[in-house]
Amino acid sequence: MEMANFHDASARSRGLKTCTGKDGKGMKGQIFHRWVAVSFCLLCILQAALNITLRLALSVGSNCKNLSDVKEEWKRINTTLQLNSFTKELDNLQKQLNFNASQKTVLAKERDELKRKLDDFTSQKTVLAKERDELKRKLDDFIHYSQKGWVYFSGSFYYVSSTQKTWTESRDDCLEQNADLMIINSKEEQNFSRQFQKVMWLGLSDRETEGVWKWVDGTVLTERFSFWSSGEPNNYNGRNEDCGMIWYYNTEDSWNDGVCENENFWICEKKMAL
Repeated sequence: MEMANFHDASARSRGLKTCTGKDGKGMKGQIFHRWVAVSFCLLCILQAALNITLRLALSVGSNCKNLSDVKEEWKRINTTLQLNSFTKELDNLQKQLNFNASQKTVLAKERDELKRKLDDFTSQKTVLAKERDELKRKLDDFIHYSQKGWVYFSGSFYYVSSTQKTWTESRDDCLEQNADLMIINSKEEQNFSRQFQKVMWLGLSDRETEGVWKWVDGTVLTERFSFWSSGEPNNYNGRNEDCGMIWYYNTEDSWNDGVCENENFWICEKKMAL
């Protein structure tokens, strides 16, 4: 009984020492261990927090860098798209410019062609006006000479006088009527002159050079259209017969050379091709 109480008292005494710190060495060891444990836990927590913070910082930095790269890439893509768009617009504008230039060339050609046609039309109009005036003049002349008794044949009007004059006077009369003594250039014209059945002066003479017969227009008489009567020209009996005439009108070869101062009928010719 007493032993039991002793043991309980001893136990209480040890517990009391522990609580009151009377056993100082044991108490201090426990407290140190506790602080070490707590400190270690705190260090672990701090280390974890630091790791998390670093990871977050790295992740944010990486994300910021990635975001910056994305922005730069977006800008590049956007710039490329804009450049492509501008390039297409530029190509379209260039095509439009080329088309306009081509159209301008075509229009210029059409304008030049129209101008050429207009010039041709103006030129033709001028030519037609001249032809109209010439035809009117010829028509007026035709009416004028027809009313005065002239006869039209093969592009010329002919007038046979009703009086007799020298060769020079006969020619002067023709010239006053804007005509001249007749020139014969064909067999048909020769036969036409014979139908009047008159001895008439022609526009033929060798007054400039003896033996060289010329028409009044200056052309030399050729054998092809020569209708001298047999033996003519001959200066008959030594006379100075320098002017040609129709003498033997009943035959085709009807020409004769006569003295220019003799008086005969004459025939004028006014060329007027219609």
